[in-house]
Amino acid sequence: MTTKLENLEAAIKVVLGDRLVDLKNALGELTIVVSPVEYLHVMRDLRDHPDMHFEELIDLCGVDYSTYGDGAWDGARFAVVSHLLSIKNNVRLRVRVFAADDEMPVVPSLVDVWNGANWYEREAFDLFGILFDGHNDLRRILTDYGFIGHPFRKDFPVSGYVEMRYDAEQKRVVYQPVTIEPRENTPRIIREENYGIK
Repeated sequence: MTTKLENLEAAIKVVLGDRLVDLKNALGELTIVVSPVEYLHVMRDLRDHPDMHFEELIDLCGVDYSTYGDGAWDGARFAVVSHLLSIKNNVRLRVRVFAADDEMPVVPSLVDVWNGANWYEREAFDLFGILFDGHNDLRRILTDYGFIGHPFRKDFPVSGYVEMRYDAEQKRVVYQPVTIEPRENTPRIIREENYGIK
């Protein structure tokens, strides 16, 4: 007897064919990887094909793989991961696409496929610096408009670049270079040899 995920896996192989870069069925979840060139067409097929019918985009997020696996990762640095739901077939699917260029990560926008992708893509742009080609309003959504950098990138400093405070004399918020001295917190369980032993 085949499971629902095995049926979905077989159907995806038929519908997407050689456009699939990778397909994994692990821990009760199906994950596919597609190239950025095929991404938009694949997502439309996943939504419109009668055997797929993924009518809902549940989530979309950015990922920075630069330190994944303790630095053993040798693939592209940035990916966009989308979670799709087929209400009709009662199945979920994870779709991952890697940006071709680590210096300027760009993937096609899904706003024309699922308009709910709008704010998700703005968040991935704001926090990771991933650009979405075709997005008509790609601007910051969580950080300040004057914010420098993308705070979820692995190379972004923990304390940031600037801090803001209210200046009573100027009666406004001012930005200044970070004044916090960097330090490393080592948990007691590591720094004390006999921690927890009575």
